Amino acid sequence: MASSQWVNLASRKYVSWEAAGVERIPPGEEEDMRAVIAQISEMQRRQYNKARHCYGGTHARTQGIVKGKLVVPGDLPKHLKQSELFREAGEYPVACRYSSEPGDPGLDAGVSKRFAMKIFNVKGEMFDAGRDYSTQDIEFNSTPAIELADAKTTREVLGIRLMYDHDKAEMYKRLKERPDYELQVSRDKAPNTHLESMRWYSQTAYRFGDYIMKYRLVPSTETQTKLAEKTVKPEDAEDILHRWLQNFHYNYDAEFLFQVQLVENLSEQPVEYAGVAWDEKKYPWQPVAELIIPKQESFSYARKSFWEDHMRLDPVGTTQYPRLCRQK
Repeated sequence: MASSQWVNLASRKYVSWEAAGVERIPPGEEEDMRAVIAQISEMQRRQYNKARHCYGGTHARTQGIVKGKLVVPGDLPKHLKQSELFREAGEYPVACRYSSEPGDPGLDAGVSKRFAMKIFNVKGEMFDAGRDYSTQDIEFNSTPAIELADAKTTREVLGIRLMYDHDKAEMYKRLKERPDYELQVSRDKAPNTHLESMRWYSQTAYRFGDYIMKYRLVPSTETQTKLAEKTVKPEDAEDILHRWLQNFHYNYDAEFLFQVQLVENLSEQPVEYAGVAWDEKKYPWQPVAELIIPKQESFSYARKSFWEDHMRLDPVGTTQYPRLCRQK
């Protein structure tokens, strides 16, 4: 990025995470969140009854697990030197998992994909839940906005999915009755492409030191960007995403830019409602780190079993990124 652009972006007025109006707790949110916890538990119970193994409530299908490093440069401008993670130059080991919906681990290539990253050797002030671990968990999804836009919406939509999980036509009929139907089916329109070509988004807002951000990963090699031309076809095998990913990581290094998008206007960049993407032309993404994943075998049964049975990812309960949106 040119220095003149840095000067321009550094001089903009970013909203403090403590500013008035950032957090507006809607009525009944605590009750909605307790209901959502029960719904996710029910999803896990149903998965267990099928597979006799307990998986996460969503994105249960592991597509690949890889190791790499997150590289933070030392020349970030002051407004991006937020939290201990980005304040100074450093390299951090990471473990990453690619996964997909639906919740049933025996099915592949649902419309929603996830990329999760556990960063090791992170120092700094921790929440109580993560005080004993020098790690930072970061999760991404395949679309910039999420249809489960707040606690109330999440409770209502998960209720529909649970009630009609074996009757897709009836489920969509019920969703069509909702005023946010277009949002609810927006994930169905996401391109089903090679996982290594995808951009990965936080979807919801987080605290970023003094400010508020969303974050994303952007593939930064020519090989990765060209893979966006590969889309899943009806005749492809159900494990095609896994096979594509395995072949890529066996033959190529992967690189991603880690970028943040800072809040400048609360009316146009809602923090409590995650159903809209923030305009990236008005509020540009700014790079703060690079994720580098060297060539390796991306599908090890030992890694898969360890992650699914022993790893816990909790972006809220560790350090650096206390989520301002509390809906999930």
